[in-house]
Amino acid sequence: MSNLWLPSPVLTGRAHGWLTRPGSLTAHLRQHCPAFNVLRLRQGLGQPHLDEWAPLQLVRPKRVLVREVLLRCGDTPLVFAHSITALESVNGPWRALAGLGNRPLGEALFLNPRITREPLDYCCIDTRHPLYRAAVTAVPLAPRQLWARRARYLLDGAPLLVSEVFLPGLS
Repeated sequence: MSNLWLPSPVLTGRAHGWLTRPGSLTAHLRQHCPAFNVLRLRQGLGQPHLDEWAPLQLVRPKRVLVREVLLRCGDTPLVFAHSITALESVNGPWRALAGLGNRPLGEALFLNPRITREPLDYCCIDTRHPLYRAAVTAVPLAPRQLWARRARYLLDGAPLLVSEVFLPGLS
């Protein structure tokens, strides 16, 4: 896959500020938009994308829990979020994922002191990347490229990979 994840983004301006903002993106979006809400698009079994194998410590494809949501301001989608973890983790450390519904995962991640977040990676994605194809279904006029970031969260040694794709409504 030619969309490579990098340790820092190569862009400037307001988009850079949102992309590299430390802490909880959910908390920052709530400050930015009083009508902040989460719309769960999908939660269930799926296959990890090829570039998700290594962060999940997979050596071959296997079914994982996939959760996809839109973080919105009113009805305007701002961020497409894609989270995955191994099924055994859903029955173990990450069992709280199953009951989130339309509540933001970001709040749960930053409230639990036992959860650690590894450094963010960044990628400019286009039609070749499955995250781009999933994210653009939420926007009427999609740009040719979108910036995304991802981080691996660890709870009792079990990884959860959270990818966030920044949509045009956030600019």
